[in-house]
Amino acid sequence: MKKIIFVLILLAGFSPVFAQNSGDRPDIFYVNVPVERVYTTEFGYLVQYRRSGLQMGMIGIPMEWFAGPVSKAELINLGTGSSLPNMSIFYKDGEFSHVKLYVRRARGHETWANVPQYADVSRFFSDSETLDIQF
Repeated sequence: MKKIIFVLILLAGFSPVFAQNSGDRPDIFYVNVPVERVYTTEFGYLVQYRRSGLQMGMIGIPMEWFAGPVSKAELINLGTGSSLPNMSIFYKDGEFSHVKLYVRRARGHETWANVPQYADVSRFFSDSETLDIQF
């Protein structure tokens, strides 16, 4: 009788481990991209980043993406120190989910810049709900 009770308790303790189904969880991953410079514009942030090799890329992150409870973008201020700006792009089930832009807190830092007043940067800010980045 004691053996039966012991086996039942043992089975009850391990049954939740076998009941988990990993097929219900979304496939989430991220890509970390080094940032060279962040430009502040009227449309949002224009990010100059390093691509593979020695190439540079430019991507626009609309200001609307930073607002609201379910935002598509988050601006995270880095403290003082040797941390360099970077951008983490998150994908859920192979589709763009959101982006986190890690920048230096001090706007006087060399990685912050302003776009010249009459420069047309609207081409970098599409009406799309996704971030089309080239690696």
